[in-house]
Amino acid sequence: MPGDAPVHSAPLVHRPARSAGAHGHAVRMTAFALLLLPALLLALAPAAAPALLPVPAPMPAPVPAPAPAAVPAAVPDAVPVAVPAAGTDGGPVRPLPPPLRVLRWWHPPPTPYGAGHRGVDLAAPAGTGVRAVGPGRVHYAGQVAGRGVLSLTLPGGLRTTYEPVRPLVSDGEEVRAGQLVAVLAAGGHCPESCLHWGLLSGDTYLDPLTLLPRPSPRLLPVPLE
Repeated sequence: MPGDAPVHSAPLVHRPARSAGAHGHAVRMTAFALLLLPALLLALAPAAAPALLPVPAPMPAPVPAPAPAAVPAAVPDAVPVAVPAAGTDGGPVRPLPPPLRVLRWWHPPPTPYGAGHRGVDLAAPAGTGVRAVGPGRVHYAGQVAGRGVLSLTLPGGLRTTYEPVRPLVSDGEEVRAGQLVAVLAAGGHCPESCLHWGLLSGDTYLDPLTLLPRPSPRLLPVPLE
């Protein structure tokens, strides 16, 4: 109308209409997220559950059973060679009446043909009876280099010799421990009358005193003052 102020209309803004395809995609993504949410919670629940449970105390280490007590090994006899069967007194028999007095001890040579003393020299007067130290068989009874020699084979392969003697037994004869088998003769290599007593295992000379039991020490009473 004339006289009225002019009216200015605001310019129209043209907004693009949202397409139906974009709207449908958003709806599908929202639904897919809602479907995955329970599965995600279930997957996380087992991992978190152990942290809520009490941790069991460690089991004590088993105590091992005590080992059985060791059985002490048998102590070997101090005699290094086999001892012949016992005589009438329950042990090996001395070749001469006691007490035995050693004039020269056994001293093995460093080599089979070296110098040494292949036996022991026991002091005794000529005519003393010589007895078998153990049971066995006469290996040899006769003369060697002008001296009477007696050799007896003992159990276990040992061989004992006596010289100078006059044998009272013959080759091959069985003898018993303590049997009178010879008489000590005069002569020999000792400065006084003696019996040379030897012991062999094969061709190896041994100490004949090892055939005899070691003397047991005896305690004597001390007189009171």
